[in-house]
Amino acid sequence: MASRLVLVFLAPLLALLFVSGALQAAAASTNGTASTDVFSLDRYGARGDGRHDDTRALARAWRAACASRRPAVVLVPRGRRYLLKVITLHGPCRSSVAVAVKGTLVASPNRDDWSEKERRHWIVFRRVDRLTVDGGGAVDGNGETWWKHSCKINPDLPCKGAPTALSFHLCKNLRVEDLKIVNSQQIHVSVEDCTNVQLARLSITAPHSSPNTDGIHITRSKDVKVTNCKIRTGKYHQHVHRDDCVSIEDGTHNLHVSKVVCGPGHGISIGSLGDHNSWAQVSGITIDTVQLYGTTNGARIKTYQGGSGYAKDITFQNMIMHAVDNPIIIDQNYCDKATPCEEQRSAVEVSNVVFKNIRGTTMTKDAIKLNCSMSVPCHGITLQNIDLRMHSGMGNTVSTCQNAKWRKYGTVRPQPCTAKTYEILELSSI
Repeated sequence: MASRLVLVFLAPLLALLFVSGALQAAAASTNGTASTDVFSLDRYGARGDGRHDDTRALARAWRAACASRRPAVVLVPRGRRYLLKVITLHGPCRSSVAVAVKGTLVASPNRDDWSEKERRHWIVFRRVDRLTVDGGGAVDGNGETWWKHSCKINPDLPCKGAPTALSFHLCKNLRVEDLKIVNSQQIHVSVEDCTNVQLARLSITAPHSSPNTDGIHITRSKDVKVTNCKIRTGKYHQHVHRDDCVSIEDGTHNLHVSKVVCGPGHGISIGSLGDHNSWAQVSGITIDTVQLYGTTNGARIKTYQGGSGYAKDITFQNMIMHAVDNPIIIDQNYCDKATPCEEQRSAVEVSNVVFKNIRGTTMTKDAIKLNCSMSVPCHGITLQNIDLRMHSGMGNTVSTCQNAKWRKYGTVRPQPCTAKTYEILELSSI
């Protein structure tokens, strides 16, 4: 009798636990949301063998997910390779959409699959609100075919652009997380005209022979966070140029980059700004807790003569340089031509820039370069707690300045502007 009473008492509790467990399992199976619709590429005819074209299958899965009234997941199944040609996935969508890349998206190796009009893109997301791209899988640009046809590899060839692996245009509330992006044809990730963006835990890799394979490119976007990313975008070799780990261009406002490991590559660059006498605006940039290994530059701002506008309220802090060529550099006289550029009267104004808590080693003697415009000198430049020494103890470092208004706080090594090149405009050191 007692045992029967115990069973009667426990039955409702056991039933409740069973239902709770079932609901948790259902939620887990749909990426944490029990009401999520899942649209697998395989369900829409994808082969996933890395040989057959799966572009149409992805397009169909995307259209179905984008039309879903409930939050939707486009699933790229694990352990398979889905071959894609150029594709644009359009919004707006009826609800939020996540693209869960568990397997690999790989670009077609045939350059003829791109028309001249399309050749700057591969996978594009356009006008999507509340988009997430994640999953722990890979995006493989299959870029070797493009690299060997680049004028950076073969100067006898005409210079033409190549596709960006992942492009995000006019997106809001965007998350791109937990992906491996490798061997892009040119830029790996481009964020353009977007708002409220988070890029996190990305591994971006291209071999030393890859030209112009920038890691993350940001332009005309605001409220962007980049965190916990590892970027290796090429190594100088013959005619090959290293490429930026993070490039920050016109129209970028309120950007925070933190916990990034970079190198080899060009480093982290703001610019180029003001090319072709254009107007440029960049503000509210923070680069924090970054390690750079063997990069051409460390913390860099570059603008063309003849441009206009501003680059202001910029902080580079808590950075460690390992054998970097130019650890700290502002260049308002940037010129990428074979012959010297003509001096012009206008320039993009560079102001309120802080270089703080930066240490490590440099491969060149000039550890700090402030090469500013004669007509629009850079001003409000702060150098604070800096210790930059020659790699392997090969002599002493120096700092060069031209038309720069700066302040020093704490210990700064090398001493600011010890090697004079034109006019140095020094404010009081504190």
